[in-house]
Order: sequence, then structure tokens, then C-alpha cells
Amino acid sequence: MPLRDDFHGPLHSRRSWEGVHSLWPGVIVLGLNRRLPARYRAEPGVHVGTDIEIDVATFYTEEDADWERSVLGKNGGGGVATAVWAPPMPSLSFATGWPAQDEYEVRVYDDQEGSRLVAAIEIVSPSNKDRPESRRAFITKCAAMLEDRVCVSIVDLVTNRTANLGRDLLEFLGAGPVPDQGEASTYAIACRATRKEKTWMVESWIHEMKVGQPLPTLPLWLADNLSLPLDLESSYEETCRGLRLP
Repeated sequence: MPLRDDFHGPLHSRRSWEGVHSLWPGVIVLGLNRRLPARYRAEPGVHVGTDIEIDVATFYTEEDADWERSVLGKNGGGGVATAVWAPPMPSLSFATGWPAQDEYEVRVYDDQEGSRLVAAIEIVSPSNKDRPESRRAFITKCAAMLEDRVCVSIVDLVTNRTANLGRDLLEFLGAGPVPDQGEASTYAIACRATRKEKTWMVESWIHEMKVGQPLPTLPLWLADNLSLPLDLESSYEETCRGLRLP
């Protein structure tokens, strides 16, 4: 079944692109969690607005609670709290404006490695492509995850803005001009960082996407020697059926 254009033509007048973008991460998660090895789990992440949130989840553990009880005196028994250092006033304080970043993503964690983030699937929204500062924020976020050995996949269905964030990410990482599909405005790309002897390498799988054609399958790397096929077509079709899209 083909890729739809949620931003032009008759479909745009009857449906909102937010429907696909909001539902698709959950559909991908359901499919992945049926196939992921037991040590891994996938979670959806949808955030719409101007607030910036950290990408790697922070988990409150029993060790954190022990630290609070010992340092802050939260032992329930009236113990004396250890003195906590109070920093001086800041040298400089000023207001700033963060670019609005809508996030539609899937995160895969390795529970045997302390819930470490190992893969992220980023579904591009119009706000990720609309301004230079928005594109820069998206690219630096993806680059930071790659540096932490996170497999990053970018899926871009946005047809009303021509920026190619996948190409820009590769060029930001030092790839130089990206050949072939690098100029497409709708595309899917998977990237991972891997070490070859003493050199860090970025490997990428690039697919141009066109309205009216099926979506590709990307490699989802969980470890250096372990990957699963990320079948975008099947999850996209399930999403469209759930939304009654023609």
C-alpha cells in the first residue's frame, strides 16, 4: 500500500497529519515488543510543545532513595540531616527562547544495561523542518545519540517542507555531500556508530520515499552484532487502517 500525502490534496482537507504522527509510534512499539529479545523493550514518546525534555529516561531507584535518606535525613525517624552545600548566586541569568520541537518517536531500551537507550526512531514533524534553529536542534539531538552508540532512524513524511534532515545529519557528522537519495524531501534513514579497528565509523542506510509507493524496511540495531528489521510499511498501513485513511 502506498505512502499518503497528509499535507496536500484531498487527503489534507479531510485528515490531519497529527493523527498519523501520534498513532504511528504506538503501533511501531506494539510490533517491536512482540519481536524484541526479552532484555529489550520499546516505548513511544510523543511530546508536542515548546518545552525541551531530556531524551534518555531517568529512573528513580532504591539507591537514589538511600542517598536521599542519608544526605537529606529523610529516614522517617527524626534523624539529623547532613548539611547540603548551597551554591552562590549565578554569575549570569537571562531569558532565552528554545525552538518549538514536536517529538514523535520510539525508544528502545536494554534493561540488562541499566535501561540504556539503544535505539531511537524519530518521525519528523513540520516544526522540525520549518526554521534553521529547529533543524539544528533536531540534528544535534540525533548526533548526540549516535555518539552514545544509539541507533538512530529518521522517517520523514513531511511533503510541504523540503529540508532533508537525514542528509543534514550526515553532513554534520562529516560525510560530505550525500549521494543519490540525499536530496529527497521524504525519506527514511537508519544510522549507527560502530568501531572498526581504531576508527569510529558512522554507517547509514538511506531510502528515498515517494507518495504512492511502499515504505522501506530499515535495520534497527540493538547491539554491534544484533539487529531487527524495522518494517515501516506494515506499521504505517496498520496506522492508516486504524485512522480509516483511504
